[in-house]
Amino acid sequence: MTPVIESEEQKDLRAAVAALGKRYGRDYITRTVAEGRHPTELWAEAGKLGYLGVNLPEEYGGGGGGVTELSIVLEELGAAGSPLLMLVVSPAICGTVIARFGTEEQKRTWLPGIADGTRTMAFGITEPDAGSNSHRITTTARRDGDDWLLTGRKVFISGVDIADAVLIVGRTEDARTGRLKPCLFIVPPDAEGFQRNPIDMELNAAEKQFELVLDDVRLPADALVGDEDAGLLQLFAGLNPERIMTAAFAIGMGRYALSRALDYARERTVWKTPIGAHQAIAHPLARAHIDLELARLMMQKAAHLYDAGDDVGAGEAANMAKYAAGEACVNAVDQAVHTLGGNGLTREYGLASLITAARVARIAPVSREMILNYVSHQSLGLPKSY
Repeated sequence: MTPVIESEEQKDLRAAVAALGKRYGRDYITRTVAEGRHPTELWAEAGKLGYLGVNLPEEYGGGGGGVTELSIVLEELGAAGSPLLMLVVSPAICGTVIARFGTEEQKRTWLPGIADGTRTMAFGITEPDAGSNSHRITTTARRDGDDWLLTGRKVFISGVDIADAVLIVGRTEDARTGRLKPCLFIVPPDAEGFQRNPIDMELNAAEKQFELVLDDVRLPADALVGDEDAGLLQLFAGLNPERIMTAAFAIGMGRYALSRALDYARERTVWKTPIGAHQAIAHPLARAHIDLELARLMMQKAAHLYDAGDDVGAGEAANMAKYAAGEACVNAVDQAVHTLGGNGLTREYGLASLITAARVARIAPVSREMILNYVSHQSLGLPKSY
């Protein structure tokens, strides 16, 4: 890939993570999926090397970097064919929210384990009737003495089976206005009233998806993260890194698919020259490369703005980066499969499974249509239709 403007430390991080990813590779991930387990070996080694918590504060065991560094980790693992989806969830969303808004006790309880990979957190926002629309979330928390009682449902929650806790987005009633406002709670999965049900997915991934049912789950007062009156700010402090990291996930996947196609196009000879010499093959691959590079630049802009504390600017850039990366990834995978022809659908080359996986970057954590809505309303100032 074309070099980007990065510090020497960031370049060293990129090279080191790429080497780690190469040692595991696509075959490792394929094997863990077939065995129905999680990539625990790669997760543990990445944690031991400090890559999982590179964005978290040094005083809590992290690397002292930001989302910029964490996106490098996920992109390079993805480019090697061994992405870790829970990087998006545990250190990027949950770790960031707790680092920015958690109490001292919450930081000391969770951040060191998140950083070294010995503790994992899941994130629950999506609901059956609300999607990711925080204004329609119906999971509610009400006070009961000093405790909270949390009730509601969540769907498509990743990695609950390996999580030590789930950061749940609920809503509480504003005593002054009576209106509901979003709040974040740390919920242990073994709490009474907490039920998880696996969702049968056709997508083959090591990270499983779950529906959560919360039936008056009793939580202590200190389960609330941050200020009860600043829930929306705290929520988007996690959602912006989620979009940036989803872009990194997509770019890494697209790079992996493109590299497989390039290897094939350089070697595969049908007539007198390798098929990569023909413009009908070469030009679409060149366009895929360009699109991935452009998406990466927007992702880097979003990460830089977020790490600089510009939440508003980062919100716009993160949405654009996620959109661009999702489109680039889908197109790169499609072109890679097409380049290999029938071989692109065989298990030997490992590309066919990416056809479904690549769509995740278009759908989650927010659809491309909702991003276009955001850009048309917030960036361009056009009126809403809803």
